[in-house]
Amino acid sequence: MLFPTLAFGVFFLFVYFTAWSLDRENGRRKLFLLLASWFFYAQWDWRFVGLLIASAVLNWGVAVLINRSDEQAKRKWLVGLGVACNLLILGFFKYYGFFVEQAGDLLTRFGWERDLPLLQIVLPVGISFFTFQGISYVVDVHRGKTPVARSLLDVMLLMSFFPHLVAGPIVRASDLLPQFDRAPRLTREMATHGLLLICWGLFKKTVIASELSVGLVDPVFFDPSSYGTLDLLAAVYGYAVQIYCDFSAYSDMAIGIAALLGYSFPRNFDQPYRASSMQDFWRRWHISLSSWLRDYLYVPLGGGKKGLVRSCLNVFITMLLGGLWHGAAWTFVAWGALHGGVQVVERIGRSIMGTERGLPVWITTLVTFHIVCLGWILFRAETFPMAMEVLIGLGRFEPATLVTPFLLALIVGGLAMHWLPPRAVEGIATWMKPAPSLTMGLLIGAAILLVEAVRPDGVAPFIYFQF
Repeated sequence: MLFPTLAFGVFFLFVYFTAWSLDRENGRRKLFLLLASWFFYAQWDWRFVGLLIASAVLNWGVAVLINRSDEQAKRKWLVGLGVACNLLILGFFKYYGFFVEQAGDLLTRFGWERDLPLLQIVLPVGISFFTFQGISYVVDVHRGKTPVARSLLDVMLLMSFFPHLVAGPIVRASDLLPQFDRAPRLTREMATHGLLLICWGLFKKTVIASELSVGLVDPVFFDPSSYGTLDLLAAVYGYAVQIYCDFSAYSDMAIGIAALLGYSFPRNFDQPYRASSMQDFWRRWHISLSSWLRDYLYVPLGGGKKGLVRSCLNVFITMLLGGLWHGAAWTFVAWGALHGGVQVVERIGRSIMGTERGLPVWITTLVTFHIVCLGWILFRAETFPMAMEVLIGLGRFEPATLVTPFLLALIVGGLAMHWLPPRAVEGIATWMKPAPSLTMGLLIGAAILLVEAVRPDGVAPFIYFQF
């Protein structure tokens, strides 16, 4: 059940009116939202609703035991057990096949060929997101940063709430559990902001991302050897715009849908292609994941407190594992290694030259953007040979066959979004807030109809559903 579909629209309207009819009965409201979220997830595969429930029970139980224990050693043992169980679930579903194949290849190279047990495992959609939410909840309870949830219902809703369930943002317990403790309120500002974010997300996903995917990116990356420099270069830039518009659109719609139900989600993107360094890029791209990696991986490894060498090693390990989080493939590991390696170079450069002697911002922004685009080739290509075909093909000067003025306009427009005023949607929402409800409704309705009129037929799954 994808966000920009009629089926989801009917589902959300039912949830919206029912939830607000229960606004004075917060317990029943949360129970209804939980059941609605399970129904939403079951539209993909009802069997994995049980996994959601089991994961929530696991993290709730571990957090309760940590909260009840006064012994520091026991608390550390419990949090380690909770994190290990979460990673075991994630590892089994997401990485079992990958590691068995790699082990088989390694044994074959040494002449010890064996038939290892390779199971056909279906990857539950969104498992990386709700597993990371569970880990952050258990760890934050152990650290004392968030109180233990009042009930199992709250933890289940935290991990299953349908707006962020399958592709984030990764909303932490400290942000959402306090909101579950009280009956929500829907202010005019929240409603206006939420509706605008949904419209903006619809446009980015169904018009820009879908057109670039079908008309340019998918054909080129399917067979890079058939295209020349201009098509390949346009496809690389096009994918940079596509993945941004696709993923940020989901985040925008998730934040907007949650706002209409009275809940606040954190911002997940902040004009990432304006970044002047790779470190700056990760402050702006998928903010909920990058902050999660910082707080629950980079900092526990030692962060930047143990000298430059240790800091460089920690950031490289963090980005390497961040790449592996995105998928069980060596291309994702290489993508993470590229991002980690560039950050290491940046840190060494700042240590040698200092922060006051850097290059002009427009140069560092341009360089950073093209390093990111190089990484997107690894991210999008299914194999290393395919990625190499794209890189080699950039030197093959042949006439363009796919690039059209319309596709170029989408690429330029997608990049130009990054130079809009920061938080432009919030500003428009504030400007529209005094408008009469009828006027606002007509404007929002007209925007949705306009998007429906110009978008291509069908809706492709969001890119980050696979993670």
